[in-house]
Amino acid sequence: MRIVFVASEGVPFSKTGGLADVVGALPKALAKLGYESEVVLPRYRMTKPGKPEPEMQSLTIPLGSGYRFASIQDAGVAGRVHTFLVECPFFFDRAGLYQEKGEDYPDNAERFAAFSFAALELMKRSATPPDIIHCHDWQAALVPIYLRNLYRDDEFFRKTSVVFTIHNVGYQGLFPPEMLAQISLPASLFTMDLLEYYGKVNLLKGGIVFSDFITTVSRKYAEEIQTPEFGCGLEGVFQSRKDHLRGILNGVDYDDWSPVTDKLIPAHYSPMDMKGKAACKKALLERMGVKQPVLERPVIGIVSRFAAQKGFDLIAEIAEHLAAADLYVVALGTGDPVYEELFNSMAARYPDKFLVKVAYDNTLAHQIEAGSDMFLMPSRYEPCGLNQIYSLKYGTVPIVRATGGLDDTIQAFEGQSGTGFKFSEYSGAALLNAIEQALAAYHRPQVWQRLLSNGMRQDFSWERSAKQYLEIYESLQKRKGTH
Repeated sequence: MRIVFVASEGVPFSKTGGLADVVGALPKALAKLGYESEVVLPRYRMTKPGKPEPEMQSLTIPLGSGYRFASIQDAGVAGRVHTFLVECPFFFDRAGLYQEKGEDYPDNAERFAAFSFAALELMKRSATPPDIIHCHDWQAALVPIYLRNLYRDDEFFRKTSVVFTIHNVGYQGLFPPEMLAQISLPASLFTMDLLEYYGKVNLLKGGIVFSDFITTVSRKYAEEIQTPEFGCGLEGVFQSRKDHLRGILNGVDYDDWSPVTDKLIPAHYSPMDMKGKAACKKALLERMGVKQPVLERPVIGIVSRFAAQKGFDLIAEIAEHLAAADLYVVALGTGDPVYEELFNSMAARYPDKFLVKVAYDNTLAHQIEAGSDMFLMPSRYEPCGLNQIYSLKYGTVPIVRATGGLDDTIQAFEGQSGTGFKFSEYSGAALLNAIEQALAAYHRPQVWQRLLSNGMRQDFSWERSAKQYLEIYESLQKRKGTH
């Protein structure tokens, strides 16, 4: 089975969020199950160059009334996963992946149209057609749109199926209708049943309509996006395709996220020997500027994009309550200036309680997971979430809102069972109540150790999720008669 992943980012080549982690990990997990796969990514300015393959050096891409030119760089094979980079400096040699200074690039539709054309033409350079093209988010949605329209009579792709994974329905790729001509698509696609969405072209909708199967990144989120509250206007489209929609929880790469082996934390530890966690807590507080850390005081960690979607409006509601409690809050992230200012002002007013870094810092993110006692994720919605899963492995108790992947991965602690604390109502009072429950458990050492042990024994490795994707791939192959 030839599986080709097409995505706008993937570690270790490019990253802005969890999409990159999935694209980096899922093909590796499939390889461990015996399935070789390929990954096609744009080459951005941040991307380390690969070695060009002479026979794949150049492609001509028709866009609107003109042409763009791209080259394919072979980034090599790692773990039986072959990665190719689409180099088109006109579109991708920029400071950001999708935006700069908080503003989307105005030519994003053309940028990812060129990338999608290049990915399809790269596949045609092979003697063997792909059995499965697995695309991710709106930036790759033009692959199924092109495949089922511009390439519909191409014999090469006759038995190729497309799986389309949506990581966050809130990002849809909306453009004015005149953009269709600029990305080589006919105006006939601008209908309510296809790409039209309240007077605009919606590329995510096109990916849903033209793909053979749609997945999203948790069971709960697959249910939620079929409702007006979470569907972002596409709930009817999801309902119409519910027989070809499935939620598959993202896995975690424990090669990178385990306190037993993590190279970015100051001390290692395991459920059998937790002494290293205390050392990590002390080192974290000292790194954040605490001169005489009070190690008995609980640390609540936050690593996140600072945005209302992540529940930071709730944190703003209860910030003064947190400042009055006997605890530390360690926060890392960037995002909405309103919430950056919230944390900076709290750190200025309560320098011994709110320890804040407004930045992207992968090393510090690992150290917060290891050195915190609790981890806060009060999201308004959360398709999957990864930090709550990392937290379990690091013996850092998650406090989460019961939505999407947070609800799927965290079991409420009661008696001897459960792995964290959850709340349902989206309010500051409900969040504060969950935190108070966690603090009460923290001050009961035997109860707390049971809670840590429960969480650290959880296994969210990619193998189980990869097998669920294989079930979908194989069912599509049978339907196309290629099995």
